[in-house]
Amino acid sequence: MDEIRQVTHIDNVRLSDDGSSVVIIDQTKLPGLMEYITLETPEQVYDAIYQLKIRGAPAIGICAGYSIYVLAKKIRAADYDGFYAEFHRLKEYLNASRPTAVNLSWALNRMEGVVTANREKPVPEILALLEKECKAIHQEDIQMCRAISEYGLSLLKDGDGVLTHCNAGPLATSQYGTGQGPFLLGREKGMNFHVFADETRPLLQGARLTSFELQKAGVDVTLICDNMASIVMKNGWVQACMVGCDRVAANGDAANKIGTSGVAILAKYYGIPFYVLGPTSTIDMNCATGADIKIELRDPEEIKTKWYEKPMAPDEVKCYNPSFDVTDHELITAIITEKGICRAPYTESLKALFADK
Repeated sequence: MDEIRQVTHIDNVRLSDDGSSVVIIDQTKLPGLMEYITLETPEQVYDAIYQLKIRGAPAIGICAGYSIYVLAKKIRAADYDGFYAEFHRLKEYLNASRPTAVNLSWALNRMEGVVTANREKPVPEILALLEKECKAIHQEDIQMCRAISEYGLSLLKDGDGVLTHCNAGPLATSQYGTGQGPFLLGREKGMNFHVFADETRPLLQGARLTSFELQKAGVDVTLICDNMASIVMKNGWVQACMVGCDRVAANGDAANKIGTSGVAILAKYYGIPFYVLGPTSTIDMNCATGADIKIELRDPEEIKTKWYEKPMAPDEVKCYNPSFDVTDHELITAIITEKGICRAPYTESLKALFADK
């Protein structure tokens, strides 16, 4: 149980003890090396988010909250107007690092809201409020992940085979995770699942991170290549699919790591429920459909050379390397949030989540 608890509650992002920097696990070094790095400058934060040293929508949001606080402390301005102008510039700079993951802009906007709501206060008081807010973002995510995991677990039976795509575990969040949270929580409760983890091109988060987390936590996991999902479903080894998400549109269309929509299409064909798990902060009610979600394109070299000793494609060949695709809401059985399980029509069930605001 100690091993399970250690991995389930992995310390992947935190504020340094003196509040001068953000400390993260460099996820690009896993699973071979557990290396912590320190982020102190805007460029270091931008690079960490863009290069996927910190990744997973909730973890990016936590990192963004801590980072903008750290950077705000270094602003040298005599008055509020000067402070806010530089704060806003830094916020916009960080927000450009990963356009698809809505948690990034959500956290930065939330922190900016603290600044604008307290314009009459001295800057030191605003900084104290920013520190409180970024810590609240982290604590709220811990509670959200637990709730999401509980709701997700209610849809599984002991002994089920489950397929997941990309990484939506503790490394991508705070604790437990979203798409992987039910497996880890179920393991703590004595339940057993067999998880099939897609390797997940082009950055292999499923191979490097998901299989690493689940194996260390004592979950029965089998790594498969992305093009093997169909055969394991056809063999009857999968009773459910669970994935995380980076942005959910108001109609239920969901953006997740490239290849997710293909898994959903296969699940529909084989009659397997397909669940998307994520906090309400990933739901963008200002985004009408998946067609409005900006899809990040990454360096073609990630396909041709990144994971190989020698290039695996001709130097001249063109590459198309999108980070995400959008799964149509009609392929999604349910969207699981910390507030409950949403089902079609999503235009109504998602809207209801925000009715109390």
